[in-house]
Amino acid sequence: MTEGNNITLVVACDNHYLIMLAALLKSIEINHVSSEHIDVWIIDDDVTKNNKIKLERSISDRFITINWINSRNAIPEGMSLPLDKNTYPLNIFMRLFIPYFLPNNIKKALYLDVDMLVLTDISELWNVDIGDNIAGAVTDSICKTVNIGIKNYKELGLDGSENYFNSGLLLMDLRKWIQSDVTPKVIHCVNENRDFATFSDQYGLNTVLHKKWKQIDALWNYYSNGDHPKPNLIHFFHRKPFYSTYNYNKDYQKLFYQYLNQTEWRNTKPVSEFKRYLVKIGNIVEKIPLLFRKQA
Repeated sequence: MTEGNNITLVVACDNHYLIMLAALLKSIEINHVSSEHIDVWIIDDDVTKNNKIKLERSISDRFITINWINSRNAIPEGMSLPLDKNTYPLNIFMRLFIPYFLPNNIKKALYLDVDMLVLTDISELWNVDIGDNIAGAVTDSICKTVNIGIKNYKELGLDGSENYFNSGLLLMDLRKWIQSDVTPKVIHCVNENRDFATFSDQYGLNTVLHKKWKQIDALWNYYSNGDHPKPNLIHFFHRKPFYSTYNYNKDYQKLFYQYLNQTEWRNTKPVSEFKRYLVKIGNIVEKIPLLFRKQA
């Protein structure tokens, strides 16, 4: 479905994190009480057919329609991924291409990282008014200002006292995004400043969207190291709740498993730290072709 009154949600995921996406979508489904249908677009990083079937079986199509698009097909012709120096997967950049692959009649989209749970009706977030801004986001609870999140902010001509947002939640005005050339500017920014771009997509977005984003209530992107009893959205920002080494709010971890156990991933055992490091190594290996591309 692509009707104008639907909620358009976009996520990016690989096989490793599909367990988190399952819990996220189940939390959205259960807590969505308003009438809008939710169109979910999943940018899949080579998710297997069996895992796609498991996810679709986990979610009620009465409330949610799932659309798959492979990450290679999400990148517009003439654009390419930037090269960074961290161990995050390349699919973190997929949020940049959302305005280009969604149907033309869709004017607004909500992007969420998959390591989240939505505990309030998502329509409340969807209906936040971002005014004339290009995007809405939540100020990062750790790197709260630009001078902390962007170390070379002076060289970039940025106001260091301005708020710095976490890019795990983006409420996007798609037309303004394209008109302002946000995506190519972010790619260029990361490529030119990779020594400073620790959280690369976030660095580029905060630079390009400086003073062009609307601040959304902090409870819509609340980190798992907090202790708020009823956040609207929990973001498992570092150690994920399905890792054996998860060491943040245990009540939030219990919530994760409550939702997960209502999906095809019920009773899944925690993932070891060794496997987590193997995934990190795989992320680095995935970037090697980009290194040769830049040297060519």
